[in-house]
Amino acid sequence: MTSGPDTADGPAVDPEPATDTAVAAGTGYRWRILLVVSLGWAALQWGRFLLPPLLPRIQASLSLSSAAVGLALAAFTLVYALTQYPSGTYSDSLSRATLLVPGFLVLLGGFAFVGIAVHPALFLVGVLLVGVGKGLFASPSRALLSDLFADRPGRALGIYSAGTDVGGLLAAGLAILVIGTTWRAAFVPVLVCLGLMGVLFVVWNREAYVLRRERLAVGETLRRVVATRDQRERLAAYALFFFAVGGLINFFPTLLVANGFSETRASGVYALVFVVGMVTKPVGGAVSDRYPRLLVSVGALLLSVVGLAAVLLIGSLFAVAAGTVVMAVGYKTQFPVVDSVVMDAAPDGSVGGDLGAARGLFLTTNAAGPGVVGVLAQLYSYTVAFWVLAGTIVLAGLLLTRQYLRA
Repeated sequence: MTSGPDTADGPAVDPEPATDTAVAAGTGYRWRILLVVSLGWAALQWGRFLLPPLLPRIQASLSLSSAAVGLALAAFTLVYALTQYPSGTYSDSLSRATLLVPGFLVLLGGFAFVGIAVHPALFLVGVLLVGVGKGLFASPSRALLSDLFADRPGRALGIYSAGTDVGGLLAAGLAILVIGTTWRAAFVPVLVCLGLMGVLFVVWNREAYVLRRERLAVGETLRRVVATRDQRERLAAYALFFFAVGGLINFFPTLLVANGFSETRASGVYALVFVVGMVTKPVGGAVSDRYPRLLVSVGALLLSVVGLAAVLLIGSLFAVAAGTVVMAVGYKTQFPVVDSVVMDAAPDGSVGGDLGAARGLFLTTNAAGPGVVGVLAQLYSYTVAFWVLAGTIVLAGLLLTRQYLRA
């Protein structure tokens, strides 16, 4: 890799943080940082996944319409996507810690606003702050793990991204526990966990905190991430994948209910996705460190389609559960692989910015997925909508297969 370009005010990477990172990489420090950022990611995802099961009670408490809730969640996704690039870029030119600590603070403020909201405006402010905080956290934390685990980034990113599934399971369980009490109580353990992880990060962190004015070279970054045909095809393939996941993860229980399953059984099958993800992501990331990432990615996409086809074609509970497990193994494997593929192609000093720009694209298409599924379900059926998602995954797989064969 070559060094990234200097900014107008100084070198792209602060020398002191880079030295600290290099020294720390051979010690237990990197594992402590992996632990704290992974649990921090799990805690913020815990809070994020609390919203869907609690929304009916939140709506009733705050007199929110379904349209208002939908707009709030859409705004959350958009803010999260737009924050990816600047947070990643500033983490390159300043330091990862300079972005991560504010990320913890903004997340704490956001979930606090959601929990104490007595007016729809406070709820909206809380949701938007969570989106900003998550954006400040996501790209810099991944880039930090890439710095510390340069020898095997896939494994570290797999452990980290499994926090999404840990958070999803915790949210499902906690939502059930607070049914007999106020929904506001559900956010207290999230705040406690986030606060603890934030304190531990500050105590353990060895990077400097760098404050200075920097410019965002948006055009330069965009030209770099789409410089070659291979890069453009990879971005297109993974954008298609994220689009499919956006529709799949939001409407999968609804699909099962529409196909005759009770809400209880649909929720149980849906929980399998998170259980599988906790195991699959670390394993998939480690496998992608040993074998070609594109080959692992293509194989995982194939599993996703096979599992989803089984769910759509076979109606028995056992077949649907088995298909869900296969589908989850396939699509959950992608997340550490996608991050690793993007960062492998980034030059030194621009890892965070390139990852942030790519994730901004992926999350934008991810946000479009639910809308398309909703329209297709209204016009035709959820089954038709999910066959379209399967076709999208196949197209992504074909693009990556062509790249792998061409390499």
